[in-house]
Amino acid sequence: MFTCLISAVALAAVDSVVTLDDVIVNAVAEHNYRQNTSQSNIQIGSGYITTHASGSLMQTLEHLPGVQAMSVGSGQSKPAIRGLGFNRMVVSENGIKHEGQQWGDDHGLEIDQFAVDRIEVVKGPAALTCGSDAIGGVINLYTNSIPIDAIQGSAQIIGRTSNDQFGASAKIGGLNKRFFYRVHATWIDYADSRVPTDSIQYYSYYIKLHNGRLRNTAGKERDASLMLGYLGYEFHTDLRVSNTYAQSGFFANAHGLEVRLSDIDYDSSTRDVDLPYQWVNHFKAQSHTVCTGYYSTASLNVAFQRNVREEHSEPISHGYMPTPDGTLERRFDKNTITATLDLKLNTEYFGSYDLGVNYEHQRNKRDGWGFIIPAFNSSSVGVYLAHKKECSFLDGDRNIGIRFDRANMRIYSYSDWYQTPTSDGDSAYVQRSADITRKFKSLTWSYGMNFEVEENWHVKVNLGKSFRTPIPKELGADGINYHIFRYEKGNSSLKAEKSYQLDMSVAYSDDRFRFNVDPFFNYFSNYIYLSPTADYVEGMQLYSYKQARVMRYGFEAQVEYLIGGGFNVEATGEYLYAKQLSGDKKGYTLPFSAPWSVETILHYNFGRHTAWVNLNARYVGKQDRIVPPEKATDGHLTVDASLMKVFRCNRLMVNLSVQANNLFNRRYYDHTSYYRLIDVPETGRNFTAVVGVTF
Repeated sequence: MFTCLISAVALAAVDSVVTLDDVIVNAVAEHNYRQNTSQSNIQIGSGYITTHASGSLMQTLEHLPGVQAMSVGSGQSKPAIRGLGFNRMVVSENGIKHEGQQWGDDHGLEIDQFAVDRIEVVKGPAALTCGSDAIGGVINLYTNSIPIDAIQGSAQIIGRTSNDQFGASAKIGGLNKRFFYRVHATWIDYADSRVPTDSIQYYSYYIKLHNGRLRNTAGKERDASLMLGYLGYEFHTDLRVSNTYAQSGFFANAHGLEVRLSDIDYDSSTRDVDLPYQWVNHFKAQSHTVCTGYYSTASLNVAFQRNVREEHSEPISHGYMPTPDGTLERRFDKNTITATLDLKLNTEYFGSYDLGVNYEHQRNKRDGWGFIIPAFNSSSVGVYLAHKKECSFLDGDRNIGIRFDRANMRIYSYSDWYQTPTSDGDSAYVQRSADITRKFKSLTWSYGMNFEVEENWHVKVNLGKSFRTPIPKELGADGINYHIFRYEKGNSSLKAEKSYQLDMSVAYSDDRFRFNVDPFFNYFSNYIYLSPTADYVEGMQLYSYKQARVMRYGFEAQVEYLIGGGFNVEATGEYLYAKQLSGDKKGYTLPFSAPWSVETILHYNFGRHTAWVNLNARYVGKQDRIVPPEKATDGHLTVDASLMKVFRCNRLMVNLSVQANNLFNRRYYDHTSYYRLIDVPETGRNFTAVVGVTF
């Protein structure tokens, strides 16, 4: 059987991956929307990632319906599913929840996008298997494909014009009898970003840009990973170690007004990283072991993650704080231990059962002369049971599951290192955070059906309850967030979020036509959000965390038609409506709510020449449903084009991919971007080229 397994892998070609849970082979198309689950999900292969590679992993995925890339800085973005991002969705790598500092508003994911082999996007609540934070959905990343030859590998060179980016990525691996290895490395450098404007406004200050570039937004990325493993008949184990390092400057005109006050010549070079800047390093060691029996499969996934992030700024006094020593404004050192034990049992008459236990422990230490969140410890454990069985009255499956979680959190006290005058004429060290101990528990469930109504028609229905424990920032924040231009104040009495959601999917497909629509309805009994107030602290508007009842609903839709002669056309659209049902902002939407959008794609395949070309037109609607003092955003139309050509010579395959984004250099604003608050538009015309070699 081992020989048959390897043969199957060899026949699966480039876009195939090995699913380690069951040690089976799945062929993955560029888009695959019909999965054996009751939830709306999308699976894409490495071909899509290569041909759509953008400045970040999330920007690569943002053309998928329901997925957004929330811009949080130059070249940085956070994922969002149906408008829910940060700690309301989970990013998982090889079955382990990626634990960085998801609450950070100014840095992206610490994951090498060129090491990813396959991606699965689950839209809607996924707390049953992932626990807290999976209210919006899950992005599952797989970087563990097993080599099929004694030696094989690939290399890529990447270039972008919007920030003069140049990068290279390479991997090599091999399979010797039952032992395998894989090594991967990525190197990227980029300069200050260009935008289609010569000036911006910051709190009524008129700021001139040098050659249309955002000062001090250059940076670099260095990634490396190693995987070693053993592949047997009934036993599989692998160990993967990875390290991701990124350094980038903060847009100097947004981080206070350093350009006006600083002696640094920010315009002397477009590639240097001056103050203020940040660096992030994420180390991960993960072990995955699978034992397979005739009717059962047991797996153990254990990981250690260390995420260190530092912010450095010029030592300038703020408020009553004197000029500090050194440039270290903030440092966060987060250590996470994660373990998942899962047992799958397949029966002939009673369907399949999935029983699992998740455990996670975190410790986050802080340092530096600035403060926004305290140090904390947290631990959580969850137990789940899922059952799937064929429906006797429908051509499909029924899925049902239940989960119980318990979480403990300890937040440590913190007082300023300097004294502040008090109302009685004395001075004191102001306490920013008190000692807080909180415990949370929740029972969640899910019920769904996945069936065919008649030939070519496929329907999915899923009803579930999810939860999310408040994060330390929401409970204990007390400081200025310069990157988002506000003072943030936590609320130690927040309760865990509870969400109820109904998801549906109706799809039709035949030889030439494919259509699907995915409507959803979401109700929060106590949604946590950052509410603006009329008060100001240290010159910044005060935002405080509150809870309210919230209703959300919307849909994603997609139509694809094969015209013939190598042509096919595709159209996608998404819409989201949100409304607060209680609290100070009753009747308003939620801050930074994504507007509706429609995208059309004309695709031409050159057939035997192994080449194709795409022409994309994307219209994003006006967003005037806002939460004051948020500003409305006008709609915009952008046009993109892309071309890919594949050359083959025996085992050697060369891929050439060229993308042109925002062809007409349109000046527009992304409503989910924080930089639009200071009049910074999105990137203008940009060309991306990727040359890859596979052997």
